[in-house]
Amino acid sequence: MHSLPLFLRLAGRPVILIGAGEAADAKRRLLERAGAIVVAEESQAALAIVANGDEAAVARLRARGILVNAVDRPDLCDFTLPAIVERDPVLIAIGTGGASAGLAKIIRQRLEALLPARLGALATALYTARPAINARWPNAADRRRALDAALAQDGPLDPLRDEAADQVTSWLSGAADPASDRLIAITLASADPDDLTLRAARLLGEADRVYHHAAVPLAILDRARADAVRISAPAAPSEPGAGLSLWLTLTP
Repeated sequence: MHSLPLFLRLAGRPVILIGAGEAADAKRRLLERAGAIVVAEESQAALAIVANGDEAAVARLRARGILVNAVDRPDLCDFTLPAIVERDPVLIAIGTGGASAGLAKIIRQRLEALLPARLGALATALYTARPAINARWPNAADRRRALDAALAQDGPLDPLRDEAADQVTSWLSGAADPASDRLIAITLASADPDDLTLRAARLLGEADRVYHHAAVPLAILDRARADAVRISAPAAPSEPGAGLSLWLTLTP
C-alpha cells in the first residue's frame, strides 16, 4: 500500500489551514464537519492543509514536524484527503494517493447509489446489541463467524438491504451456532486476484488461517482477512486448527 488509511478524531483539535478561495473553503467545510478547530500557520497543530500551492509554507510546516496536505500537489503531501461516503456512523473513504480526484469522486458517487441510507442504522443496532452478542458467543472467533454469516450477501443482516437494521433482534434470538472447525480446499484458476470466484473471495475474507502452496502469489493472499494466519506448505495440513482454514493451490 502506498498509504495507510486512518480515521482521525479531530473534534476540538486544531488543524492549520493556509490559503483562500474555493479550494480552501472546501477544506474548511470538511474540517468543520469533523469538528476540527481551524487555525493559522503560527498555531500549534499536528496537521496542516496548504490550499494555495505555497511550497515554502509546506517546508516550514514540515520542519516543525507537522504532517501536511498540499492541495493538488500529491508530491508534497504527507497525507491525502479521500472522497467520503457517509452513513453515520459508517464512513467509507476512497483514495487514489492523489493520482485522480476525479476517479475517487466517481467511485464515491457509485457507492452512494449502491449503499442504503439506513446502513448507519444497522451499525448502531449492532453496537447496541454488543452485550447480547458477546453473551450469545463468548468466544471471539465464534462471534466473528456468526456475524460474517449474518452480514453475508442474502444473509439476515445483509448490509445492502434497507430493512437489515430492523432484523438484529430477531437474528440474535434465532441465530444458529457457526460451522465447526473445517478445512476447505480452493484451486485457483490463475494468479490474478481479479479471477477469484465470489465464493473464494468470501472464504478468504472469513478464514482464520490460509494454508497455501508456495506458488500462490501475495496478491491473492492479500485478499484474505487481515488477521488470518498465512502458512506456506507443500500439502494440505492433516490438523489445520480451530475455525475455518483454507488450502490454496494454483491450477497446474
